[in-house]
Amino acid sequence: MRQMKVDKLGIDLLTHDPVVILKDVDGQRFLPILIGPFEATAIALALEGAQVPRPLTHDLIRTIFETLEARLEQVVIHDIRESTFFAKLVVRKNGELQEVDTRPSDGIALALRMSAPIYVSDKIVLEESISSEKTGEADIEKFKKFIEDLKPSDFNR
Repeated sequence: MRQMKVDKLGIDLLTHDPVVILKDVDGQRFLPILIGPFEATAIALALEGAQVPRPLTHDLIRTIFETLEARLEQVVIHDIRESTFFAKLVVRKNGELQEVDTRPSDGIALALRMSAPIYVSDKIVLEESISSEKTGEADIEKFKKFIEDLKPSDFNR
């Protein structure tokens, strides 16, 4: 498993769908994951620390966790099948760990709200991510520039 964090949100240039870009903690690999517009909004709000007048779904889930005295230990993106990523929430309640199936985008939105780490399986990192080591310098600089120029509001266009 490799720990990753949310680096940027943006729009996929080919599909025009929202994309979240995870970056490993060493900054050597980037993993783009296409997500839905509602999940992109939830992630953007968490990244910006924006307050909303009424709780959104991920805020509600956080409140439920707190009320039940459960802790989100981590989010794990563990598989990919037919271009679809699969993830799970690892939850601690009364000292016991439980795993709950989730979409990666929902897991990421919740992890940001609950300050939980995000992990991605080594298989996915090696097969699906973009590595600064395997890509030419020009491509890396172009990709880094693209990432640096992204802002959460880009996906609202």
